[in-house]
Amino acid sequence: MKFHHLPLIACLLLSAPLHAAEKYEEIKWELLVPKGWDPARDFKALDLGKLDDADPRAAEALQKLKEMWDQAPTEPALAGKKIRLPGFVIPLERNKAEQVLEFLLVPYFGACIHTPPPPANQIIHAVSTKPLTKMRTMDTVWVTGTLTLTRSETSWGNAGYRLTVDKVTPYEAPPPKK
Repeated sequence: MKFHHLPLIACLLLSAPLHAAEKYEEIKWELLVPKGWDPARDFKALDLGKLDDADPRAAEALQKLKEMWDQAPTEPALAGKKIRLPGFVIPLERNKAEQVLEFLLVPYFGACIHTPPPPANQIIHAVSTKPLTKMRTMDTVWVTGTLTLTRSETSWGNAGYRLTVDKVTPYEAPPPKK
């Protein structure tokens, strides 16, 4: 019996792990904001520190800021990217077993719980096909999955991105660089 196909079989077996392992790019929250987007530019002439809460200009500025943040642009280059990102969890709904299928991922503690919520380009609507257990509001996690530029409105804020979740793990800070 001749094994003239052995090199081909060996090559396929050796290359299999390269195709099986998916690559996720670890990103920072700043990458979700398109370059040049500056929501503060319209407010530079307004000295908010001198305005009283009852001043109609303060209420008008807050309303304008909320509208700008709700419509915050997303970064088109991230569409379809497989990413890994740390953040804080805001469960959107729990089933009877206290499991979560959808949650918001936000960049800082307290976001969306207090008003106003972050801009839409700093809120990710994460959706998992597998029920996630032991998730509490403001848990810190690493989320891995595929990012899309799908907007959604929730009672906690408007999300500019949607992440199809592949994996959620508790956050552990990376070791300090030497």
